[in-house]
Amino acid sequence: HECASINKVYGFYDECKNRYNTKLWKIFLDCFDCLPIAAVVDEKILCMHGGLSPELRSLDQIKDIQRPTDVPDTGLLCDLLWSDPEHSNTGWGANERGVSFTFGINVLTNFLKKHGLDLICRAHQVVEDGYLFFGHRKLVTIFS
Repeated sequence: HECASINKVYGFYDECKNRYNTKLWKIFLDCFDCLPIAAVVDEKILCMHGGLSPELRSLDQIKDIQRPTDVPDTGLLCDLLWSDPEHSNTGWGANERGVSFTFGINVLTNFLKKHGLDLICRAHQVVEDGYLFFGHRKLVTIFS
């Protein structure tokens, strides 16, 4: 998942330890640390774990993120992993998680238009029915 501390809090560490051993968990962490932060599918769909960042001006910035790396408490990498859409926002807002930001429909719409994208596909939030659209179906949260 996003980082070692999150894996411990949400049970992946315990599952690996109980079923196999902590060495396997560390191997998974090494693998996760090398996964891409985001991907663009068919030049129209941006996929990431979390969401947008006020620091993201160009998609090339994502390519410049050094991997592997620890996830910082602030900044582009943090936001791509942990920001959330919020219906009540008109712009950027504080995130109740205590990390990263929330962003409104206007931020989403402007970002998609600027970058010639049609959709953002993300995860990070538990949603009923396994998926939830936001911003006139311009963002979808998928949770499994």
